[in-house]
Amino acid sequence: MTERAAVTEPVAVADRETSPAPDAPARPSRQIAGHALAALPWLVVLALLPVAWWRIGVGVHDIAGYVAYWAGALVLPGTLVHRALRGSRGNLPEDLGFGAATGLVLELAAWALAAATGQQHLLRWWAAPVVLLFLAVPSLRRHWRIDRRSPLPLAWHVAMAAVLLLVLAWAAVQWPGNPVPPAADHTYYPDLFYHLSLVQELTRDMPFVLPHVAGEPLRYHYLSDAHMASASMITGSSPALVLLRLWLVPVAATAVLVSAGVARDLSRVWWTGPVVAAVTYVGLPVALGSALTDAAGVLSVASPSQTYVLALFVVLVGLCLDAVRGRALGPGWALVPAFGLACAGSKSSALPALLAGLLITAVVTVWRRRRVPWPTVVALALLLVATAVGYRLFASGGAGTLRVQVFGLLRFMLPYGQTFGGSDGTRAGGLAPPGLAAGGWPAGLFAGGILGWWLLMQAPRLAGTLLLFSRRHRADPATWLLSGTVLAGVGATWVFHHPSASQVYFWLAVLPIGVLLSGHLLAATRPRWPVLAVGALAGVAVSLAVPKAGNPAASLRGWWGALAASAGRFAALVLLAGVLGVLVVVLLRRRDGGRWWAAAVAAATAAILAASVAVGVQGTVSAALRLRDTRSTVAGVPPTPSDTRYVLTRAEARAALWLDAHADADDVVATNVHCRPVRTSRHCDARAFWVTGLGGHRTVVESWGYTDAALAAHGRYGLGYARQDPPDAALFALNERVFSAPVAADLDRLRREYGVRWLFADTRAARVSPALAELAPIRLVSGPVIIYELP
Repeated sequence: MTERAAVTEPVAVADRETSPAPDAPARPSRQIAGHALAALPWLVVLALLPVAWWRIGVGVHDIAGYVAYWAGALVLPGTLVHRALRGSRGNLPEDLGFGAATGLVLELAAWALAAATGQQHLLRWWAAPVVLLFLAVPSLRRHWRIDRRSPLPLAWHVAMAAVLLLVLAWAAVQWPGNPVPPAADHTYYPDLFYHLSLVQELTRDMPFVLPHVAGEPLRYHYLSDAHMASASMITGSSPALVLLRLWLVPVAATAVLVSAGVARDLSRVWWTGPVVAAVTYVGLPVALGSALTDAAGVLSVASPSQTYVLALFVVLVGLCLDAVRGRALGPGWALVPAFGLACAGSKSSALPALLAGLLITAVVTVWRRRRVPWPTVVALALLLVATAVGYRLFASGGAGTLRVQVFGLLRFMLPYGQTFGGSDGTRAGGLAPPGLAAGGWPAGLFAGGILGWWLLMQAPRLAGTLLLFSRRHRADPATWLLSGTVLAGVGATWVFHHPSASQVYFWLAVLPIGVLLSGHLLAATRPRWPVLAVGALAGVAVSLAVPKAGNPAASLRGWWGALAASAGRFAALVLLAGVLGVLVVVLLRRRDGGRWWAAAVAAATAAILAASVAVGVQGTVSAALRLRDTRSTVAGVPPTPSDTRYVLTRAEARAALWLDAHADADDVVATNVHCRPVRTSRHCDARAFWVTGLGGHRTVVESWGYTDAALAAHGRYGLGYARQDPPDAALFALNERVFSAPVAADLDRLRREYGVRWLFADTRAARVSPALAELAPIRLVSGPVIIYELP
């Protein structure tokens, strides 16, 4: 099938076996040369990743172990299972990408079985039975090879490798900002140690508990941490090394490959894969010089759960696309609830928008075709069950802090904070933020202006919804599924409020889906390459030429001017690209009016997609230059932050790591470290988490900022949830007495009731009584830290 024929039939079922065509007969020497050329870009990527790890300080043994783990314990069994259930995609890179995503789900099942039975020592061998099964069963042996090849052009391989190299470059400039302890005195984002403590917890037996506070059950979407716990147990690398270095790029690369594969299935042209992958994982919003920016990328170092869920969610959306388009899933139906439950346990914000998209698709299909779309209904039912089970197993009680509040996201934006929202604070408000509700129609108009600006800046991720205005594409259920999912994510982001702006994860979850739809829009215009090139060059040139403006005057008038200027520049870019696209068509002597309009849309879409990628690349380059300019004299180690109040010192990190190495697996620790900064005070920011994260053991009371009780108390005393009182005041008082006024009875109680074996005292947190050494021998002194062992 030719490229043009593919895009003129949007309602046809995507058929991987027709695009691209199977191998034509060719001389063996030519085939070998073609395979070698196609493999070369991937070999470059596979060579540079270990080099990047090594340059940032990862040891050769850890690199080799992790590469072997990823290849043998994830990609190999996952690829075999995915081929058995869904068939080969006709090319190796996509097969391995979808196989890696399937391997992640299989690993979760193996981890859960090991944790439930206490057989974690067998986890490293979980893939062996799968591999042996595909070797022993004759009917399964064919899945070791690609039966029917559908090779992709060399340009696809080169473009995809380029996208992966950009993702690797992005990660490389993030790594120095989070040195692996105890490399340097450093201030860490608190959520990193929160996740590290959960990784440590998930290496233990079920049932899991919150390691920071005794007696608190663990209720959180923690499956990304379960993946890192599995990786640590299988490879022997430390949990901190896995979290801060090893896991990010392979998981992101898996998301890149599956997004490209689903894009090709959707549009049925090969080039949409690299385009969608680049815009999704490299691109940023098109702010065009605005002081008000929304630099939210879909990949995140600070939120491992957000990055981990991407590949799983995109594969699930691909399965649902096949279902709504009527393509038989066959045994692949088993993947729908499996990936659905994995998504629910990885990020609780992932599935709701997809459920809305499936529901909208089912209703529209019934209305338009007067029949029940049973595959869509079955997919919806399976994911409803997965969501319910996931909520039961993983959802935190703190989710109650998510409330309906239209325009609640404004409370985290500077223009609103400097105008109508200056006095909102932690006040909950009603259906609108307090300042917006009190501001009358000027506030409402201003809120609408900020929303309009946000939608324009997110145009690379939202442009595809314009396909709803095309009669041909409204006949394609895929348009309704993807558009409904994206619009539901946008709606939830702007209708709900969370005290930490976590409602934005509804948007980040559907962001890859929006780019899929934008790539489909671009393919649907049947563009000629000169039109795409002119539009893309215009987008890159404008995005790089417009200098970033400074903040305007902190007034309503100042911010209105900034919003208008940014929107005007965006409109000028779209108009310029559209005009250039029409001129190209005229020069190419294509004079029918329909093609002129299609060329304008194609050029404008290419411009905003290219501008998004250019902004993302520019951000990575700028970060790399800043890193080079500010690097300390010790290679690879960033300088000590100027605000030393929040610093975790090397001595403290060494003490915590010593505890991890010398305490028994089930030992419990009591510590006087609770806060950021380290000094303990009432209503401090109770999000330390590094004693459990680096120390690797449960504590009686460490930090309670993310407990259900603290989250539910958000706003009390006019303070956020992280500054609330400890949930159990009596237990906290007992814990503090042990360090400040120790008596034998309190130590005996900690040992008897809570299993405490170690005391981790930090004199930066609070005064430590010298009498404690008379009751428990000192085992280590490291800077401000004194570690005692209870006899």
